[in-house]
Amino acid sequence: MNKLLAVIKREYVERVRTRMFIIMTILGPFMLAVLTVVPGLLFSIKTGGPTRIAIVDQTDRLSNRVRDAILADKDDEESGAPAPGTAGGTMNANVKDRSKEAGKRLAANYVTEKIDLTGRSFEDVQHELNMRIGKDQLDGYIVLPKDILTTGKAEFYGRNTGDVVTSGQLQRRLSQAVREQRMADENISESRVRELSKPVEMSTKPINAKGEVGAEDSGGGFILVFILGFMIYITIIMYGQLILGAVIEEKETRIAEVLFSSVRSFTLMMGKLIGVSLVALTQYAIWGLAFAAFAIYGVAMLQSSGVAFTLPALPLSIFAYFFLFFLLGYFIYATIYALIGSMVTNAQEGGQVAMPVLFLLIMGFYLAFPIIRSPNSSFAFWASMIPFFSPITMLVRIVTQTPPVWQIALSLLIGFTTVVGLIWLASRIYRVGMLMYGKRATIPEVMRWVRQA
Repeated sequence: MNKLLAVIKREYVERVRTRMFIIMTILGPFMLAVLTVVPGLLFSIKTGGPTRIAIVDQTDRLSNRVRDAILADKDDEESGAPAPGTAGGTMNANVKDRSKEAGKRLAANYVTEKIDLTGRSFEDVQHELNMRIGKDQLDGYIVLPKDILTTGKAEFYGRNTGDVVTSGQLQRRLSQAVREQRMADENISESRVRELSKPVEMSTKPINAKGEVGAEDSGGGFILVFILGFMIYITIIMYGQLILGAVIEEKETRIAEVLFSSVRSFTLMMGKLIGVSLVALTQYAIWGLAFAAFAIYGVAMLQSSGVAFTLPALPLSIFAYFFLFFLLGYFIYATIYALIGSMVTNAQEGGQVAMPVLFLLIMGFYLAFPIIRSPNSSFAFWASMIPFFSPITMLVRIVTQTPPVWQIALSLLIGFTTVVGLIWLASRIYRVGMLMYGKRATIPEVMRWVRQA
């Protein structure tokens, strides 16, 4: 036991004191925000100035209305939704709606131009516009056919048709202009139609197993699911690779030969696994305090600006489950990484052999998407029972709609039984593999080590 504690202490202290640990502990929360929030915002930002759009109106009636719709600052007029910042608008929207709305507003930047068709054929005008696009004098043009009010079909020609944000906005705003023109032709008041088309505002309130109604969900639970799952995913990858690199380094430098002279291979392997897990938990504790402070400050700022947003009420059991399933995922994958490290001869081979293990972890993360929508389905149940996926899939079920306790206990039992089996298997391979040099172990050789150990 003393030797095990000595190995654990060495692994923990050695890694906590490193510059990389300090940097990752400080930058970790910011990196998580960058990886989860910023990509969506960056996708919606239109760089390089306003989008230059020409309007070719073959109806001689719609160009002004389409121009006004394109230059509008918001898309929500088409649904009759209230403007952002007003009662029933952004203030009561959930987190996902606010993010989508912010992305739309960031991309809304256009310059329009009406094309005069008098005395010219459409083919000549189109050729001219195509040449202007080729010379970077124009970004695209919209063709409004004569029968657009009846068929509802228009055409857009542009240099960058892969810009789905811009094309989607143009389609929504063009639909709005055509609809308004149709109402004007029928002598229907546009303002009255907008008033009657106001959408219904629906609040979301959870009900627990006792039939009790909880506080309104503002979307924080949805975000929390991905934050917890993503933290486990990233941490397992990061510290699993750390175990793999440390084992390969000890093998390449032949330090293992010296260590095995005074410490049993099983003790050394377990000390390494436990020590690194304590490093990860230390980092999690620091990140948790940082996130709690940021969340409290952020909610206070939102509420002071009139945005009704509250953090989801989290029972203490969530943190206990997070701790258990993090340990489960860590020991499953870290043990596999340690086993792989003892079998290969260098870091390059280790990365190649570990690739299928990484795919398993990625698959578990993607399984969370259908589970969020139906956390009590048969698919969700079986996906949360597979130990290689359960650290993420079962935690997602717990956060979205807590399953019966027996299912959680069964998942943990299967998972930790798998951990014991993997540790038993790794312990029979670790010593022989660490003392073998020159070539990577083959599957028949590994099976022989297991039988002979």
